[in-house]
Amino acid sequence: MTRRRFYTAVSVTGDNGIALDGRVVKTPLKAPLRLPNRALAEAVAAEWAAQGETIDPGTMLFTKLANTAIDRIAGHRPRIVGEILDYAGSDLVCYRAEAPQPLVARQAAVWDPVVDWTRTRLDAPVAVHAGVMHQPQPPAVLAAVESAIAALSDFEIAAFHTIMTLSGSALISLMLARRAITPEAAWAAAHVDEDFQVENWGEDAESARRQTRSKAEFDACCLFLGLAADTARQPAT
Repeated sequence: MTRRRFYTAVSVTGDNGIALDGRVVKTPLKAPLRLPNRALAEAVAAEWAAQGETIDPGTMLFTKLANTAIDRIAGHRPRIVGEILDYAGSDLVCYRAEAPQPLVARQAAVWDPVVDWTRTRLDAPVAVHAGVMHQPQPPAVLAAVESAIAALSDFEIAAFHTIMTLSGSALISLMLARRAITPEAAWAAAHVDEDFQVENWGEDAESARRQTRSKAEFDACCLFLGLAADTARQPAT
């Protein structure tokens, strides 16, 4: 839903909040829209500054993610972590095709490194299965994922959750959060099956448009995740 732009100047406050004509922006639940570092605050401010005569929330993904971190993640982490563990318990990369052989080989080539990384870096004994019938992961896998998620801030979790839903994989998303994979490689890993189908049977125009929109959102979330993660590397002031 759009509304008429009601401000002229956008600025970042000393505590990394966003101000419109000097008035501090608040989240939908009326908390100050305050970011964890200057770079992320400037990126959110740029979205507000880029609005024309009307404000289009659909063009303000960073603001949406920040609102989510403040209003939905903070104070509700156990529920959000539970959703992430549900994904990890039936992760995309753990269910492999049995045929055709070219798809089997491609999945192995792209997904095995994700599984290997999870096993070695998180010490998580991930189980891989043939077929699509649900097979529970060992409790140690979910415990390792939960421990890894605990190290992420609310702002990182907000981006992580969206990346996970777009990719279908908590494990690929964890690699992104640890900067163990590039966004382009992560997107490709999440779409092995779709890309294989397009190569063999083609793609309709509407599917291509949806994919383009999803990819743009995915890339923006990866950038937000990286900026939020940089907080831990900034010197104290």
